[in-house]
Amino acid sequence: MSEAPLAGLKILSLAEQFPGPYATMLLSDMGAEVIMIERPGMGDPARQFAPLFNALNRGKKSVTLDLKSPGGLAQFHDLAHDADVIVEGFRPGKLAGLGAGYDDISALNPGIVYVSISGYGQDGPYRDRVGHDLSYEGVGGLLSHQADAGKPGPVPPVPLADIGAALFAAIAILSATVARQRTGQRRYVDVSMSDAVVSMLTAFLVPQANGTPLGELIAEPGYGTFTCADGKLMTLSIAHEDWFWQPFCDVLDKPALRDLGGRQRAAGKDALRQEIAAALVKRPLAEWGGLFDAAGVPWGPVNSLAETLEDPHVRARGLIKTLIGAGGAEEIHLVQPLKFLGYEVTLDRPAPALGADTDEVLGQRGG
Repeated sequence: MSEAPLAGLKILSLAEQFPGPYATMLLSDMGAEVIMIERPGMGDPARQFAPLFNALNRGKKSVTLDLKSPGGLAQFHDLAHDADVIVEGFRPGKLAGLGAGYDDISALNPGIVYVSISGYGQDGPYRDRVGHDLSYEGVGGLLSHQADAGKPGPVPPVPLADIGAALFAAIAILSATVARQRTGQRRYVDVSMSDAVVSMLTAFLVPQANGTPLGELIAEPGYGTFTCADGKLMTLSIAHEDWFWQPFCDVLDKPALRDLGGRQRAAGKDALRQEIAAALVKRPLAEWGGLFDAAGVPWGPVNSLAETLEDPHVRARGLIKTLIGAGGAEEIHLVQPLKFLGYEVTLDRPAPALGADTDEVLGQRGG
């Protein structure tokens, strides 16, 4: 097996809760050494929810330092001397006020990559506004369907602002590290959770900005979730492709619908969707699945979380691995999804207890 892609990369993480921990865990899976700098006594607030914390922080080390004390700050500065990357998730200006901001650290380590993750970014009128995922989704347009309807709807089940910011933070770390290798210069990157939402909506916001909302372009009756005879749900994902719509109609034995073009389907989407739903409810999911696979029609089951963990394709892709937890019991974890030829993620370190690695890490630095 070849060396891990990020072997030798040392990351100090002061980012808590979700985006920073998820970003650094992805990089840890690829071989980076991730050292969490946590507050003495409480650590990351996500420790209150052990399943969440453990899911996002396996493979890392934990060091407790009080950056508000001269001794703790000096120890952090000492660690930063030979770090490659610092990731932080405090409110804008907070670490600078403590003496641990980008200017402070880059003066000690001229090659540092310093990534700040915040709700609204380091500038702009919302810079100092507090928030969590849902508020960033609202500002970024992800809840626009509720704005259009003029009434509140359910809270989205997945924190996409957090996840999007985490992925952009990982990209930022890798991009800045490559740039530093090429130029030798330090890099600072400002990652905003609300910006992440806006960027993820590029395919919707650009048409809106140019006078053609995407909803007018995509109105496929064969794109959605439907109920089968056994009560199970399935997705159809026919998106403007006649070459999927035609064999779909053949399977449903709907020859009169076969030659409808995309604009015709869009114009009659409500009635067509009802007709599709009435047809799909006549057979069980597995039977439809076999027919659609044979005809080359895009579909899929609607899995529960438990079913996803047992899905044969998810299992075959190697996303699920186990390790022995701190208490000696086996834990199930998900690994980052990139497939590197010659390298496979192995798990041997559960999420650390608060401060578990303080003596080891500081001792390596002579602290």
